[in-house]
Amino acid sequence: MAGFELSEEYQDLSDTVRDFADHVVAPVSAKHDEEHSFPYEVVKQMAEMGLFGLPFPEEFGGMGGDYFALALALEQLGRVDQSVAITLEAGVSLGAMPIYRFGTEAQKQEWLPLLASGQALAGFGLTEPEAGSDAGGTKTTARREDGQWVINGNKEFITNSGTDITRLVTVTAVTGRKEREDGTVQKEISTILVPTDTPGFKAEKAYNKVGWNASDTHPLTLQDVRVPEANLLGVEGRGYANFLSILDEGRIAIAALATGAAQGCVDLSVKYARERSAFGQNIGKYQAISFKIARMEARAHSARLAYYDAAFRMLAGKPFKTQAAIAKMVAGEAAMDNARDATQVFGGYGFINEFTVARHYRDSKILEVGEGTTEVQLMLIARELGL
Repeated sequence: MAGFELSEEYQDLSDTVRDFADHVVAPVSAKHDEEHSFPYEVVKQMAEMGLFGLPFPEEFGGMGGDYFALALALEQLGRVDQSVAITLEAGVSLGAMPIYRFGTEAQKQEWLPLLASGQALAGFGLTEPEAGSDAGGTKTTARREDGQWVINGNKEFITNSGTDITRLVTVTAVTGRKEREDGTVQKEISTILVPTDTPGFKAEKAYNKVGWNASDTHPLTLQDVRVPEANLLGVEGRGYANFLSILDEGRIAIAALATGAAQGCVDLSVKYARERSAFGQNIGKYQAISFKIARMEARAHSARLAYYDAAFRMLAGKPFKTQAAIAKMVAGEAAMDNARDATQVFGGYGFINEFTVARHYRDSKILEVGEGTTEVQLMLIARELGL
């Protein structure tokens, strides 16, 4: 990628996923949204295309691509169905990527081929009833006993945690405490791999959400869950720090998804404005409508440039934390703003759930909350400015 022009390989991938999104995903999206059903048949076809293995090396069953390839796929899926897009995003960046980044060779060999193939999904259990952006509130604990970790606690809002093909959830847990120089005590948080068939692990009843209705999201209960000590992921006590780096990457992926949602609202609005007539002419002829859609296009374009920039820096090995935060914030707001404006363009039809813009309106709000709220992104940007 140079000058934000896609190479032939990247463009071919984007076009392929766009075609898949339009002809396979979109026709069944409304059905799964209405039924709150997980789109197993779509996920199976995504797996066969190799989408879950895009950023992983071939030695682990991946496609040998990179994170930008994943982002391009997410943008195209996000245009038509955010639930499907977040299933892929969470399965890769939150489920498989921590193992690839921080796992032992044995952990990689055991889990990555399964996850990269899309035959199985994994989730990441970070958020708790009293701990989201503030990891210091983590109450889930893990103690050593007879060569095992014994884990107790609760997790909230965990994506891909309760499907029929979910095989693993990585959880954060307090594994110790240390005293700081100022005398205060700091929790040491580690990450531990928990197979979902482990006794004591339970995915509770799925949430009844405002949006992302075809995405799988559950609270989790871990009661005396026992896994081998070898299931520790990365260095003990570094679990949260490692996950912060995973979130930095994930913000690029979420920004790409949000960009797709924003662009989807533009495309739908343009089509509708050309077809819908009022007072004797197509509504796109009126500046009130055409200017609104023009602003929508500007938002989508800006969001795309922002995540391209963050991805370019990441692939070049340059610092990208701030750019990822900017991309996530800009794209999330673009998706929400465009969904609101698209609903206005569609008028009464925009308030009918069977229309895609209505689904985008419900789905897009979480893009300003999940995987780091807008306020967290502003905090990160302000820190970089020395404020």
